[in-house]
Amino acid sequence: LLSGTFDKAKVEKCVQLVEQSLLEALRHERFTSLGELNEALAARRKALNARPFQKRPESRRELFETLDRPALRALPAQRYEYAEWKLGRVNIDYHVAVEGHCYSVPCELVREPVEIRLTASGVEVLHKGRRVAVHARSGKKGGFTTAPEHRPKSHREHGAWPPERMKEWAARVGPSTAAVVGELLDRSPFPQERYRGCLGIMRLARQCGEERMEAAARRALHYRSVSYASIKAILARGADREPLEGGEPRGGAAVKHDNVRGGAYYGECSGGTGQEESTC
Repeated sequence: LLSGTFDKAKVEKCVQLVEQSLLEALRHERFTSLGELNEALAARRKALNARPFQKRPESRRELFETLDRPALRALPAQRYEYAEWKLGRVNIDYHVAVEGHCYSVPCELVREPVEIRLTASGVEVLHKGRRVAVHARSGKKGGFTTAPEHRPKSHREHGAWPPERMKEWAARVGPSTAAVVGELLDRSPFPQERYRGCLGIMRLARQCGEERMEAAARRALHYRSVSYASIKAILARGADREPLEGGEPRGGAAVKHDNVRGGAYYGECSGGTGQEESTC
């Protein structure tokens, strides 16, 4: 505490010296721009640092050159960048979800816990302290950023549920469910990007039963609204129990057109990515 008190007095003395030598000396002068004021302050500061001490022959500039400068380190090559850290787990599609967007990591890390470093412009993924993926940050909700080198050589490397196994499961449930899962997987050139939706459909089937899932899939195909969110909405409303005779659901005829997606489309999301409440 005593040492801190002595240091505080020295610092306050330096502040007083700067005020007297710089600010007070320029108090009667007028400046028309900030640049002009900075030039005047720089000249006063240079003269102050070159002035010898009262009880020592050196000046502040000489002490800085002999004591401080040799001990200084080089500045970092890059400016400090604020970052946020999050914990995550690699999904079966070898992506991690960050604020609604999915970023790829090497497929060997499926189901592994990872650390995620977020900056204003980038996303870094670390596994056991080693950086395994770097991506430019994207604000697109529900989108995917996938590095080609992260993709597996074959579907069997994805984990326990490759596309073939998902299609086999859907075929056992029924033809409509098989058509829905097949369309989801075939809609993208990289079926891994549709895994979340397919896994969400499988979870709904466990919750509500395969019979209701087949009916919901049939209705989704009928109204050309094939998505995880659409099927979830159908089950939640109990619309799967309504008949489809005549092609008209309760409440009026449906307009058939490629640009008309149906009401359930507007609840679209990226697909089951976490724990959800039961819809049944």
